[in-house]
Amino acid sequence: MIQAIRAGLAAGTRRLPRMKLLRIRTVRRFAKGDDGIAAVEFGIVAAPFLALMFAIMETAIVFFASQTLETAVADSARLIMTGQAQSGSFTQQQFKNAVCAKILGLFDCQNGIKIDVRTYNNFSAISTAKPFDANGNLQNNFVYTPGGAGDIVVVRLMYEWPTYVSLLGFSLADMAGNKRLIIATAAFRNEPY
Repeated sequence: MIQAIRAGLAAGTRRLPRMKLLRIRTVRRFAKGDDGIAAVEFGIVAAPFLALMFAIMETAIVFFASQTLETAVADSARLIMTGQAQSGSFTQQQFKNAVCAKILGLFDCQNGIKIDVRTYNNFSAISTAKPFDANGNLQNNFVYTPGGAGDIVVVRLMYEWPTYVSLLGFSLADMAGNKRLIIATAAFRNEPY
C-alpha cells in the first residue's frame, strides 16, 4: 500500500509543470523517502497486536487455572468418595486444607477458594447452576455435607478470577466486578466404606 502511494506521488511529480525545480525536487525526495515508514506501520499495527496478545495470554491463564482446579477437585473428592473425610470427621475447613494442599501457587486458596459439598437423593436432582444473585455477585450459601456410604455427592470448587482484557466487547468476565467464576465439579456415588 505504501509502495503504491509512493509510486503515485512519484508519477504525479513527473507530470507537474516545471515551474519551480526546487519545489519539485523536494516533493520527489519526500515521495522516495522511507525513513519513517517502519515507525508509522508499527504505530498502526501495535495497538491491535498488543491487545490480541494480552487477550490470548489471559485466555490461556484462565484455561490453565480452570484445569488446575479440575485436577484439585478430582483429587480432593476422592477423600469423600472413599470415606476418608467422613471417618476422619473432616470439617469444611479441614477439607479446604486438604484441597489447598493440592493447589500450589496459582490461587489464593485460603481466602479465595469456595467449597460446596452437597448430598442428593438421585443424579437427576443435581443442580449445576452458577450461584449468582440478580446482580451477578456470588451467593455464599455453600454447605459441607459429605454424606454416608452409597450417597450421591457433588463437590464444587469455585474461584473468582479477575479479568483485565476486554477485546472488541468480548470479555471473559461472567460476574460483577469484572471477574470470571471458575468452577470445577465432581459428581459421584460414595463407595460402601
